[in-house]
Amino acid sequence: MIQNQCAKTASIVSTKINQLDLFSGIGGFHLGFERAGYEVTSYFSEIDKHAVAVYQHKFKDATYVGSVTDVRGADLPNIDLITFGSPCQDFSLAGKRKGMDGERSSLILEAIRLITECQPRAFVWENVKGTFSSNDGEDFAAILQAFSNIGGYRLEWQLLNTSWFLPQNRERVYLVGYSTTPTGDWGGVFPVGEASGEPHQRPAKIASALQHPGHSGGNYRGMNMIAQPLKIKVANKKGYQEAEDGDAIRLYQPNSETQRGRVGKGVAHTLETTGQQGVVNQYRIRRLTPIECERLQGFPDNHTEYGIYDGEVKKMSNTQRYKQCGNAVTVDVVKAVAQQLIPIYNA
Repeated sequence: MIQNQCAKTASIVSTKINQLDLFSGIGGFHLGFERAGYEVTSYFSEIDKHAVAVYQHKFKDATYVGSVTDVRGADLPNIDLITFGSPCQDFSLAGKRKGMDGERSSLILEAIRLITECQPRAFVWENVKGTFSSNDGEDFAAILQAFSNIGGYRLEWQLLNTSWFLPQNRERVYLVGYSTTPTGDWGGVFPVGEASGEPHQRPAKIASALQHPGHSGGNYRGMNMIAQPLKIKVANKKGYQEAEDGDAIRLYQPNSETQRGRVGKGVAHTLETTGQQGVVNQYRIRRLTPIECERLQGFPDNHTEYGIYDGEVKKMSNTQRYKQCGNAVTVDVVKAVAQQLIPIYNA
């Protein structure tokens, strides 16, 4: 990783960019760059029909370009930015760890192909923490070599945590490549966030993301309302953790004899695709709502409520809303990275 001690955020100079948004999900990269001040025109690639429907509903001027395997640089206008959070299941610490030999994770090679074809000024890749350790680090080394083989790009990377910006513990690798090095005292892209050494405002606790107690949705788990901590079964010496109002709870496998760390003290656990996350609210445990999951990922309320299917706006099921939020990149983290890239586009 390229080290620097003085990464600074520059002011943007009316930057219009064409973005190729690969494995686009519901548009977290698009929205993060917009919030950083860029004027973004997106060409997006995704195969999940529900994610495509949300993207088309929220970004009306975006152009859908199909599966990444079918996209060709020659068919696109000049591309200034390529973003991609390629499928991560084969790198995940919770998965089977097939690494680059896995069918899904090898799709990163399609992104590398498109970087070579489009030659954007910068690209940003996001993936799970397990990328570092997959196959004893050999997969990450191979990925770095593949990026280096493109030629003309300087690479930086950092492990970032959503908890530095929002009350969710979500560690992800962000790797950036850029072809232009600004002059002056620009220190590079990373570090950003808590690791930058600059003053950083800690995010509010998860209670700040909760809907009003009278909201609809979110099933309580039969706990009586009591004004004392709840004892949540975990595999530690006590056999339980205490949870108070505003603490997060993993709801899956509640009777597991081996599960540890089920209680997040004021911070949500990493959101996943099934929505099995709960919160202690008024000393009862209930499931997080889709809106709360959107907030914990930095999206506006009801970002995933509707999608466009065959030209018609339709309401999204909660099952799909949880899935889309769990698969998304965190908008606030993307914004922080995008701000650091401003000198690249101003150069």
